[in-house]
Amino acid sequence: MPKVAVYNMQGSQIGELELNDEIFGVQINTHLLHQAVVSNQASLRRGTHATKTRAMVSGGGKKPWRQKGTGRARVGSSRNPVWTKGGVAFGPHPRSYGFKMPRKVRRLALKSALTDKANNGNLIVLDELVMSEPKTKAMAQVLSALDAPNALVVIGSVDENVVKSVRNIDGATPVEAAGINVYNILNHKKLVMTKDAVAKVEEVLGNA
Repeated sequence: MPKVAVYNMQGSQIGELELNDEIFGVQINTHLLHQAVVSNQASLRRGTHATKTRAMVSGGGKKPWRQKGTGRARVGSSRNPVWTKGGVAFGPHPRSYGFKMPRKVRRLALKSALTDKANNGNLIVLDELVMSEPKTKAMAQVLSALDAPNALVVIGSVDENVVKSVRNIDGATPVEAAGINVYNILNHKKLVMTKDAVAKVEEVLGNA
């Protein structure tokens, strides 16, 4: 099993932790990583763009001229797409760009992202991360001691003091273990996880 150093909040190594190689030691699948990132970003698109069809624009109720005998092209409405102020023939309409990936595929992509961080030495495990009160400055000192200013900070369960302390630091993002995704992992240089967060991730992904 791969091992990773365990640090305290002062940045000193206090031990090692064996990682589950079925989660932190899989073969990295770059195609699935790309697909997971695209899926995540696509789901964030609002898709509120809209154009009016000929049925939506005002006017055009009367046939502009009779069908035959004028020498002009036949036309039934002044609001057809060919005319100025007419409707739009094949314009965009509100839609969702999101798409779902199969559960096993999502989890394999997540394992690939975690393995990538572990292989490149960008996974940092903390023995614990406890804040008595929200303190951005104190949290910045912790991340600085870990040499992880740009980090995704993963905690085992919701801790308001930790979340509030991390979220004001530019480049750092707090997240609960159950809410990690491939995009967040790859979008940060370092992945800082508490021991209980690692245990929770291994528990969930180990049952995949």
